[in-house]
Amino acid sequence: MTIQIFTTGGTIDKAYFDALSEYQFTQTIVPKLLEVGRVTLAHKVETLFQKDSLELTDNDRARIRAAVTASDSRGIVITHGTDTMTETAAALRGIEGKTIVLVGALSPARFAESDAPFNLGMALATAQIAPSGVYITMNGTVFDAFAVTKDRANGRFVSLEPSA
Repeated sequence: MTIQIFTTGGTIDKAYFDALSEYQFTQTIVPKLLEVGRVTLAHKVETLFQKDSLELTDNDRARIRAAVTASDSRGIVITHGTDTMTETAAALRGIEGKTIVLVGALSPARFAESDAPFNLGMALATAQIAPSGVYITMNGTVFDAFAVTKDRANGRFVSLEPSA
């Protein structure tokens, strides 16, 4: 199985430039994370764009959906900013025959204490073994992408209570 990884930006790919006192996007760090993690799983990495998820548009989400649909891979990982990850997941609803995993980080992967490498590893594992559907892997948990929210106050993702 070959896992298709699409990068779209988000904190996972941000770099801090002290002179500018802000985060900016440079080249995706995902290939380096895979190399450092000694990942031998067959994979392909394609950058769709590098944006903060708060700047994503409906057209961007349509582009992600088209890329996922066109991919020959059954296992798909999408790196994404955490603020609108669930909105993009909703745009991927109904794609049959694929395990789609959105993943991000709460601190840039270039930081020593980032959650990015662990989250990416979780996403790769989920893409290999989970049934078809859309998932989010954050904080050591695999979430149903349609039953999760970002708890900004506590810096983590949490499952939503099932509706009665």
